[in-house]
Parts: sequence; C-alpha cells; structure tokens
Amino acid sequence: MNVEEHDRLKKLLHTALPPVDLNPEPARDLWPAVLKRLNAKQPMPPWYDWALLAGLVGMLALFPSAIPVILYYL
Repeated sequence: MNVEEHDRLKKLLHTALPPVDLNPEPARDLWPAVLKRLNAKQPMPPWYDWALLAGLVGMLALFPSAIPVILYYL
C-alpha cells in the first residue's frame, strides 16, 4: 500500500466514522423514566397462569408425595 492509498483510506475512514466522545453522557436524565416504570401499575396475570397455579395446588393436594419433586425443580 503506497502513501496515496493510505491517505485515501484514512480520509474515507474519517468521513465514515464519527469521532468518539471520551465521556459520553445521555442527552437527558433517565432516572425519572426509571421511576415512572417502577411505579406503574403491574397488569394482572392472564387467566391461564391462575389455571396452572390451581392445577399445581390440586395436584399437590391429591399427591402429597410429589411435593419434594416440585421443590427439587424450583
């Protein structure tokens, strides 16, 4: 690679890649958005989650020997 090709490649790289800021900071404060998401009301779980929970409780009531197996997989 000769000097002319090197200079051309250097020039192309400088135009293609923006300069990197050494201390990048967000454009705005993100903490209020985090608090808003944390304080948002959580939606109710879908009906099938409740059905699965009821099935698990029913299975444990009918087959108490399955409790250690369930606890093992938790």
